[in-house]
Amino acid sequence: MKRLFTGLTDPGLLRPANQDDYYIDPEGRFFVVADGMGGHAGGQEASRIATQTIQAHLNQRWQSEDASATLLEQAFLKANHEILQDQLKHPERADMGTTVVAVLFRDEQPLCAHIGDSRLYRLRGAKLHQITEDHTWVAQALKSGDLSLEQARVHPWRHILSKCLGREDVRQIEAQSFDLQANDRLLLCSDGLTEELSDQIIAFHLKTIRACDRAAMALVNAAKERGGRDNITVVIVVATEEVAAGSHESL
Repeated sequence: MKRLFTGLTDPGLLRPANQDDYYIDPEGRFFVVADGMGGHAGGQEASRIATQTIQAHLNQRWQSEDASATLLEQAFLKANHEILQDQLKHPERADMGTTVVAVLFRDEQPLCAHIGDSRLYRLRGAKLHQITEDHTWVAQALKSGDLSLEQARVHPWRHILSKCLGREDVRQIEAQSFDLQANDRLLLCSDGLTEELSDQIIAFHLKTIRACDRAAMALVNAAKERGGRDNITVVIVVATEEVAAGSHESL
């Protein structure tokens, strides 16, 4: 299956710096979005370390005999180690961390892995499905039935993460396979998008705007129009049989 893709990041309207980062493999083999935290310098450094370490590990081990799930999981754990090492060297960044979501195309079925509240969505037809599950207190409360969806969207603890990179207790990352069909659209994004836009609005832009780059711009602009309170990053991947693999041309 062929793929089209694009990415866009924006600082939003209130933050003085952009602590998000993303990486798109030029051949369309993998995609990474990271959302840093821990002060301007710390957040920027944590997300940068994560994206650079993950892409370097995947490139270096791509031809290895490692199972794809193992390859992706080890890339995340290596990124966590590198962030911890940077914390030791720079005590002023001791509280930095980052969320990450990544998609890997190496086998017949794609894989994803994530930590924190950066998300992976799949649009199939008009239906938007959130593939990842947020590692947050609110997500757990929603899953257990202690909160409704409406309560979760405005809860004061909705930004409290239960997991992120940059912590000593990160011991395991679980990669999962997911189904992808021709004409499906994937969206990797930071919570600067999902904090401002409902799933219904995200689905509307993904399904009505055919060109990847214009859809990405529309999503970012819509989030800014609704407040733009955080950094906003989106990566869109479209599965298609019509063009060469890895093409950046619009669909």
